[in-house]
Amino acid sequence: MEIEPVDAEPTRTFPWASLRQGWQDLTFLHWAVDPEVVAPLLPAGTRPDILDGVTYVGLIGFRMVGLGFARGPGVPYFGTFWETNVRLYSVDAHGRRAVVFRSLDASRLVPVLVAQLSLRLPYKWSWMRLERDGDRLTYRCRRRWPGPPGAASRIEVRVGEPIAEPTPLEHFLTARWGLHTRAYGRSLHLPNWHPRWPLHRAELLHLDDDLVTAAGLPAVSGPPVSVLYSPGVPVVFGGPSTLR
Repeated sequence: MEIEPVDAEPTRTFPWASLRQGWQDLTFLHWAVDPEVVAPLLPAGTRPDILDGVTYVGLIGFRMVGLGFARGPGVPYFGTFWETNVRLYSVDAHGRRAVVFRSLDASRLVPVLVAQLSLRLPYKWSWMRLERDGDRLTYRCRRRWPGPPGAASRIEVRVGEPIAEPTPLEHFLTARWGLHTRAYGRSLHLPNWHPRWPLHRAELLHLDDDLVTAAGLPAVSGPPVSVLYSPGVPVVFGGPSTLR
């Protein structure tokens, strides 16, 4: 199997968009993990995507803006919300690199219910907010439903200078053009596309997190190996295809 290259600015490969949205004020935290630890958590037909012998667990906080279907406008009120997700990195039998979400905490209940019912994505309804003080950002999240209720996260970072040329690791963690999920007995691949990430260096000032362990992963040990910030990108998703 030939794995697709890590491409920071690929050509869009799907003709029509099933979903449109914007991702803003993103902070990416990542830790290296043994691929054998996460392999059982991935959908059938996928395996951990590996760089230099390891794979990664990501904790990402951001603002979803203007979520809408196909060519329609963003859904008022319900289409804009805060989100914090825990994700893994996967590759399928076609060589497509993607992410696998272990949890997605969101601050609007209706999108949570729609995502759970349609693609069986592990969305959770949570209280969330972002506090900004100059170049310091603090993301706060506390889960409401479903459990474990009270699982929480607080991420505080200082945003630094733009990155002119990201490292191979930074491309590996952010240049992801699809997701893998398991829904109604089928493993699916859902492609996405957006412009090249505008990335910044960031410094982690504080982290207090229960979401990684609540997602069925071992507690992260030590500081993250990568801390990044992006002001954001517009995003489109294509339709899902079945793996197996």
